[in-house]
Amino acid sequence: MSINHFLLNKFQEAKHILILLDYDGTVVEYAATPNRALPTHRLLNVLLKLCGNPRVQLIIVTGRAYQNIDRLIGSLPLDIIAEHGAMMKIKGHWEKRINDDGSWKNKILPFFNMITSSCPNSFVEEKHYSIAWHYRNADKEAGYHHSMELIRILEHIAPSYNLEIFTGHCMVEIMSKETNKGIVTESILTGGGYDYILCAGDDRTDEYMFRSLENVKNADTIKVGAGETLAKYRLNNVEQTISFLEKLVSNEQIED
Repeated sequence: MSINHFLLNKFQEAKHILILLDYDGTVVEYAATPNRALPTHRLLNVLLKLCGNPRVQLIIVTGRAYQNIDRLIGSLPLDIIAEHGAMMKIKGHWEKRINDDGSWKNKILPFFNMITSSCPNSFVEEKHYSIAWHYRNADKEAGYHHSMELIRILEHIAPSYNLEIFTGHCMVEIMSKETNKGIVTESILTGGGYDYILCAGDDRTDEYMFRSLENVKNADTIKVGAGETLAKYRLNNVEQTISFLEKLVSNEQIED
């Protein structure tokens, strides 16, 4: 189902709106390394306008390390959920949301390094509460093959440390089962009193958010890009996402 003026009308009529936006692949194009995926002036402008709407609470929900995403967009007056919900910045202050000392990483990291050494142009990203292996710069077939090998290894180890494996855009990540984007979304909704919720994301980690909103009658979910999804609507790419957000803030109609 394509996005049309129906969503814009719902946005305009609502009095207390929650907007949840993934970062990479949703509002910013993927880059060779995470540090190169910088927000455009166009994106910063539309996010700032949304933040200035007193009816809107805007939250960026990302798997990125919290220092990394804070460096990129932390100057904006918005809330941020990082590392799939392990860290949350509300009203300018970062808070830890899970009970995890990270001691498991010493046991898991050698397997990530082993796969990296076997797959040229791949790399490991160690965060406070997770480890991610990226193969976006590697040969596509080789990267996929090694990702399957890494997942098989992790599946044997993860239960011992209460860890969960995530897959996304050319990456494999592991972190505590205490959190994911769906769990943190549910916690935000508790007592929120929102009369309209809009959520957009592009990969499998965002499906946790879509699932948590599936039975929320005043919520609309948007999948950015191709692939199976639980989302109600779809946008093709980052460009379309930003154009849609611009229409929300400018009160323009959205063509069918």
